[in-house]
Amino acid sequence: MGDNVSVNMNCTFVDCNKIEIGSNVLIASNVQLYTATHPVELAQRLTLEWNFESGEYFCRTYALPIKIGDGFWLGGGVIALPGVSIGKGSVIGTGSVVTKDIPDNLLAVGNPCRVVRKINGK
Repeated sequence: MGDNVSVNMNCTFVDCNKIEIGSNVLIASNVQLYTATHPVELAQRLTLEWNFESGEYFCRTYALPIKIGDGFWLGGGVIALPGVSIGKGSVIGTGSVVTKDIPDNLLAVGNPCRVVRKINGK
């Protein structure tokens, strides 16, 4: 985490992998950053022949890093999924679900999150 980072209340960071947060970043209330995920296909997700005594977890998981650049602002209730990078100076609007990388100096909103326009004179 960089310098001058503001994280508001009720945020959830599932850090099974690395979460990088730059400097001068605003993270509003109820933001969720998830690095943990599971395979989509049932046969890949479940541990075959699982039983309680095995000591294994019944399903397979993995994690991908999240990277947030300098000067960024995540609006309230934003969800960032595993493996995404959000560029320097960008803003993600309230309630958005970030499913793909967002480059530098862009305003992006929605579910799934989509770029609306360039910002910061770039």
